[in-house]
This record gives sequence, C-alpha cells and structure tokens, in this order.
Amino acid sequence: MSKYKELKREAYEANMQLPELGLVLFTFGNVSAVDRNEAVFAIKPSGVPYPSLKPEDIVIVDFENNIVEGSMRPSSDTKTHAVLYKTWDKIGGIVHTHSTYATSWAQSQLDIPIFGTTHADHLTKDIPCAPVMSPEMIKGDYEHETGYQIINDFEKRGFSYEEVEMVLVSNHAPFTWGKNAEKAVYNSAVLEEVAKMAFLTRQINPEAPKLPDSLINKHYERKHGKDAYYGQC
Repeated sequence: MSKYKELKREAYEANMQLPELGLVLFTFGNVSAVDRNEAVFAIKPSGVPYPSLKPEDIVIVDFENNIVEGSMRPSSDTKTHAVLYKTWDKIGGIVHTHSTYATSWAQSQLDIPIFGTTHADHLTKDIPCAPVMSPEMIKGDYEHETGYQIINDFEKRGFSYEEVEMVLVSNHAPFTWGKNAEKAVYNSAVLEEVAKMAFLTRQINPEAPKLPDSLINKHYERKHGKDAYYGQC
C-alpha cells in the first residue's frame, strides 16, 4: 500500500470538486496537496479527463519536480506549484483553473476591484493580476517562471500570501491556494464568483465606485478579526 494514499485521496477529492463547481471544462485545471514532512506534493496527471480520473492516478512529485510515485506524467503546471510550495511554506494546497470570469479578467490584464462586501468578506485588497511575463521568461522555463511571476508581483505590491490567497496571471488564468487543498478549491470558487460580480457591476455601472474602507474593514474583521462573530463558535 502506498504511503501517500491519504495525500493522493486529498488531491483526488479536491480535483473532483472543480467540475462539480463549474470551475473547469474538459481538462482545464488541476489541484495539488502538499505533505511538508515528506517534502512532496500530490497533483493531477496531465490531460486526464475528470470522469476517468482515479485516486491511484494522482502523481506524487518532490519540490524539484522529480516523480516520486506514479506512472503518469504530472500536470504541465507542476513546476508552478513547486515554486509556490518552496517559496511560501504555509501553503497546503494549490488550485489552477481557467474558469470563465476570472480568466476573462486575467486576459484583460486587470486587477479585480473590491466593489462589494462579498469580496471584502474574503480579502481587503483588489484581487491582483500579475503583469505580462517578459519574453525572456517565456523563452526560459515557462511554468517555473510562472511561479516567480506570481511571487515577484506579490513582493512588489507588498502583499502577504497568507492574506491574499488568489491571483490572476495576465493573459493566462487564476491560481489560488490555502491551508489545504479543500480551502484552495473554496478560494477558487470564491474568486470566480467575485470575478463574475465585478464584471456585471462594471456592465451595469462603468463608473461604479470601490467599496469604502470602513465597509471593507468591517466585513473582513467580522469574519477574520480577533473579535470575529461570523459563524458558530
């Protein structure tokens, strides 16, 4: 029996949520889950349709992109996941999709403005869109550089990856992460819904103002602050 059975199961179940939530079409996405003690992560195999995916198909990879266990080729985005895991040590799971609304904002090369309280319930910043990758990075180790495209943008903005658990990659698509794969999927679904709401807001009123700081802070703090009162104890 594989020592990574539970890790594979976590990654498999998280991956299977993507089509259920309407976040992927065909094979347009992947989820990974990390085991920090073993310094490995489990990730969906490349190009395998979700209806035929099985827990045993999940590939175990180390942080240097070496296959530790599995007979299939891992996701083509594996190197991006590896860079994020190596650099941001409190991430437990990562999701990449090409969900419609989030990807549309990415293709527009725009941050998603914080228009409403749904957005503020989850983060206090505009959802960042990392800038277009340079030709040199594209010609290099592309998927590896995608990880640094994200990390460099967060460093430039002074963002914490523990507070802002989502990003758009210009002309590409979204990535989200969290304390585990389940939370990363949750964040992916939130991102898509907020992206949709922001798009519709702009359609209804192109001059719609961003949410006032007082409302941003109120909604974020009631859910995440030291005196949070949202939900059950």
